[in-house]
Amino acid sequence: MIDRYRTPEMSAAWDDITRFGRWLEVELLATEAHAALGLVPADAAATCRAAAPHIDDAFVAQVAEREAITNHDVAAFVDVVQEAIGAPAGSWIHYGLTSTDVVDTALCWAMTDAVDLLIAEADSLIASLVDLADTHAATPMIGRTHGVHAEPTTFGAKVALWALQMDRDRTRLHAARTSVAVMKLSGAVGTYSNIPPEVEAHVGAALGLTPVPATQVVARDRHAELLYACASVAATCELVAVELRHLQRTEVAEAREGFSAGQKGSSAMPHKRNPISAETISGLARVVRSNLQAGLSDVALWHERDISHSSVERVILPDTTMLAHYLMRRLRRLVDNLEVDADRMLANLWSSHGLVFSQPVLLGLVAGGMTRDDAYRVVQRAAMAAWDTQRPFRDILDADPDVTAVMTPADLDAAFDLDRALANVDRTLAALDHLR
Repeated sequence: MIDRYRTPEMSAAWDDITRFGRWLEVELLATEAHAALGLVPADAAATCRAAAPHIDDAFVAQVAEREAITNHDVAAFVDVVQEAIGAPAGSWIHYGLTSTDVVDTALCWAMTDAVDLLIAEADSLIASLVDLADTHAATPMIGRTHGVHAEPTTFGAKVALWALQMDRDRTRLHAARTSVAVMKLSGAVGTYSNIPPEVEAHVGAALGLTPVPATQVVARDRHAELLYACASVAATCELVAVELRHLQRTEVAEAREGFSAGQKGSSAMPHKRNPISAETISGLARVVRSNLQAGLSDVALWHERDISHSSVERVILPDTTMLAHYLMRRLRRLVDNLEVDADRMLANLWSSHGLVFSQPVLLGLVAGGMTRDDAYRVVQRAAMAAWDTQRPFRDILDADPDVTAVMTPADLDAAFDLDRALANVDRTLAALDHLR
């Protein structure tokens, strides 16, 4: 992932030093487990732990140099570790293991750490969304369907739905964590032919990972589940971003992203204040979704394994978790600094001449005895006249004998009552109680 979209925590979870550190710990734990079973000399296992190399940039460079000869990253890693420990103790490193035992166990460890970071970021984003929803629980605005004024809602109700969706994404992340918090040390085709199951159990317990039946590799539907959870997070972030992009359009102007001192919106037009965070979120969500397709393609491998998945995963697992983390953090910053123009929201609500109250008028006519189709035609006729003449919808209704024959002025007052329209919106906000 390019530096622009990295987060420090997620970068550390996937860097080479961390990766080789995980590989080394898996190797040492396996050696110690073998020693506990009497299959490796106890003093050799102790020496391996005591003399194990420090994983740093110099170690990473040594492995890269060795890989240029072996053309195999794990073999190069084992060579460098064994040389650092020295013979004869170092010769017991990688005893009974196949490369993927180490790589897949360490990869599941990495994915587990990554998803923990994602869950923590989801917690923070949900908290910000709940705060924004509560702040604007009673801020009326127009609800839009197909981009057209529909009926009144509140900005808080809109944001509450975002929070609830992100909470469902958090549930998906927790489920994905369970799926990827696994490991295998069962040998070349998963039959424990050269490694006792007790070794696997020992290493899994030490790492907090659950041993699972496997071929040479852990089944890739698990990895795809994590990628789906990330794609769902990205889709939710984009849902919010697209809405906020629309609300920032000049003709709407109901919200604005925060704008820091010294910031420039355009290199050419000094007046510009663009929705750059929301647009960035929309764009990066496309990358996360596309990575899911690659992850699903990795599920079908030849026989007990091939390496067609390996090159893909080296790119998409770090990049996807990195982007999902970045997206949530960028969205949280946007939400925390969002400027909401409540007056503009109210003005826009009334800008369509009161047409947004057409449904309660329709229902009032039906309650007064009209057939629904007749009532619909009466209200539609009045609504079109209001729009065409730019006159208040209520004035046209007051002058329509078909309406006044059925509805009293008090009935029309009730139909145009904004408080009545929003009387039950608290039900949506109440759904956030478990998140507060």
